[in-house]
Amino acid sequence: MCAPSKTPATAAQNWELAYIRRMDSFWVQSALGAIKAIAFMYDIITLPVYLVLQQPWKRRQDSRRVKAKPINQKMLVDESKYAPDDIEAKIVRNDDNELTYRTTDPPRDVHVKMLQENIDTLEKVFNYVAKTYTSKRCLGTRQILSEEDEVQQNGRVFKKYNLGDYKWKTFTEAERMAANFGRGLRELGQKPRENIVIFAETRAEWMIAAHGCFKQAMPIVTVYATLGDDGVAHCITETEVTTVITSHDLLPKFKTLLDKCPLVKTIIYIEDQLQKTETTGFKEGVKILPFNQVVKTGQDSKFEHVPPKGDDIAIIMYTSGSTGTPKGVLLSHKNCIATMKGFVDMVPIYPDDVLIGFLPLAHVFELVAESVCLMTGVPIGYSTPLTLIDTSSKIKRGCKGDATVLKPTCMTSVPLILDRISKGINDKVNSGSAFKKALFKFLYQYKVKWVQRGYKTPLIDKLVFKKVAKLMGGKVRIIMSGGAPLSADTHEQIKTCLCLELIQGYGLTETTSGATVMDYRDMTYGRTGGPLTVCDIRLVNWEEGNYRVTNKPYPQGEVLIGGECVSQGYYKLPGKTNEDFFEEDGQRWFKTGDIGEIQADGVLKIIDRKKDLVKLQAGEYVSLGKVESELKTCGIIENICVYGDPTKQYTVALVVPNQNHLEELAQKHGLGEKTFEELCSSPIIEKAILKEIAEHARKCKLQKYEVPAAITLCKEVWSPDMGLVTAAFKLKRKDIQDRYQHDINRMYAS
Repeated sequence: MCAPSKTPATAAQNWELAYIRRMDSFWVQSALGAIKAIAFMYDIITLPVYLVLQQPWKRRQDSRRVKAKPINQKMLVDESKYAPDDIEAKIVRNDDNELTYRTTDPPRDVHVKMLQENIDTLEKVFNYVAKTYTSKRCLGTRQILSEEDEVQQNGRVFKKYNLGDYKWKTFTEAERMAANFGRGLRELGQKPRENIVIFAETRAEWMIAAHGCFKQAMPIVTVYATLGDDGVAHCITETEVTTVITSHDLLPKFKTLLDKCPLVKTIIYIEDQLQKTETTGFKEGVKILPFNQVVKTGQDSKFEHVPPKGDDIAIIMYTSGSTGTPKGVLLSHKNCIATMKGFVDMVPIYPDDVLIGFLPLAHVFELVAESVCLMTGVPIGYSTPLTLIDTSSKIKRGCKGDATVLKPTCMTSVPLILDRISKGINDKVNSGSAFKKALFKFLYQYKVKWVQRGYKTPLIDKLVFKKVAKLMGGKVRIIMSGGAPLSADTHEQIKTCLCLELIQGYGLTETTSGATVMDYRDMTYGRTGGPLTVCDIRLVNWEEGNYRVTNKPYPQGEVLIGGECVSQGYYKLPGKTNEDFFEEDGQRWFKTGDIGEIQADGVLKIIDRKKDLVKLQAGEYVSLGKVESELKTCGIIENICVYGDPTKQYTVALVVPNQNHLEELAQKHGLGEKTFEELCSSPIIEKAILKEIAEHARKCKLQKYEVPAAITLCKEVWSPDMGLVTAAFKLKRKDIQDRYQHDINRMYAS
């Protein structure tokens, strides 16, 4: 049968729509052409002025300068005798198997001051800052005035916070409160050098409790607030603690946890601002006490401080457990102080800076970053992901988010959050008219072009990008990203659109977060910076992956980190400690398992991970982590796990789709009435998303064999409670593979 011909009315409508689109495109291109002409004339007129005022050649020189050089392994430098001439070593290739790099930068003022004042423990840090900054704002908490019901447009009712201003403790008040809390612990029977767990969300009381413990030489055991019950029980039982510090929200977990933790005798909970804490129904014989009561007990205590030594354990910090059971990493006071010295040498800090703290303090990166703020007198205002910005889920309509009220100048972040901000910017732009999209693209590319030449773009920043920057209060000048690799695209977009410096660091829990940090003047993207002043970076050949220090154009190999920031090892795991750590010429080293290359200016770029590398049937190596990092910047992808079978010629992927993007895609394909679960099972949607992934992979310059040839759309959002991601939201590959093995088999069979 012949298909029915289109009616004249339908043909006319289609012709009319096509005509309107052509006219829209014509006017958009015409208007954009006029704007480009104006921009060109503006450049000609202002370029001489900007050339004189901004001196862009200096910015380019600073970006290209050499940050580290290879050294002779036998040349060791005593930190106390650091001087520029000492550590700027001549280039000596070690041998064909390994190559060691050291910074060309000398220690800066704060580092030198810490050496002069003999600050070698975190306890000495708090004592010093209390005397130095006394009445300056130290730790701030946003007041919750009330929790109210708010009716949404769809008729549903959500609980929202009505928030007030920040309430601050001065440095003197915070130090006194920490001292009293430490003495209060002694009154409860806790002894020096006995472990104590902190299992709570990031907040001022967390930091005060930690420093109270440090004042009595008590090692703290940090546990992620999002860790599952089995993981929490493992951390508590392995470290044999009798006292746990937790919060009002997490306390109910212990009604079941205490049966798995027989040694726990005391639980101290941080009170809620609004609600009374229920303390009944817990295991008999366990004392449940409020935080402020312990502080009050310590006010009248006769116990003296017990200052720890530099080599004493300050923290047993549990890793997030991406490859199995969380491991407790032993971090001494000396380890923490070393990374602090390295950070203050790399990150510019000013007297009027303010940090917004919301990442988990159980993560070494956030803990060290906040410790640097304490050391330099920077106030820390605490927040949560639920109240961070004006549109956060717990903010009442008409109320301001924490960032808007605090107006921070500094913040720490992880790539997961930055990727979401980047996707949010893209969604906002794409929801606008064709003209707005074209204009934003032109202005974005215009700014990127001039910034790469060493210029600033004050007019465009003021008219366009500063409006985007108000998302985080409008005053953020620097973000430090860590915890995972940051994609170059996200790096560029955040730095461009938020008008700030975004510096990426590289480190591990085993190195107290210390290894490399980008120079804030570096104008490149996707690299992790040169070595800190407190450690060396070594590349060692990994023959299996063909990564060698003799590779061209840059040396490549497994990354080893050596220096004072390197941990003593794993708690109660001597075999694993001996496997991953070693001593050489009086310096402690850690084998990271990461693959890096060090470029001509001495900057490290992480290019692979040994455990993430899969060799396909045809002999190509695929870095699963690298592919995932690139594909996560695709708007449709909320999360992704790429899998490679060595007996096959291609990879496959498990994809958690972004719900908003999925619904938009469904509308385009006439499936708008379907539920989220039905869309995830739709072959039409699966095929459309696979096409989007392939297009995005081409933009990211991924090789054809790296791009997943088949996907499965997962109906569940992966969370730590499901056991598929860690508390730091890193993939647990083995658990994901076990859960979705049937889908993996189906993808390869098809």
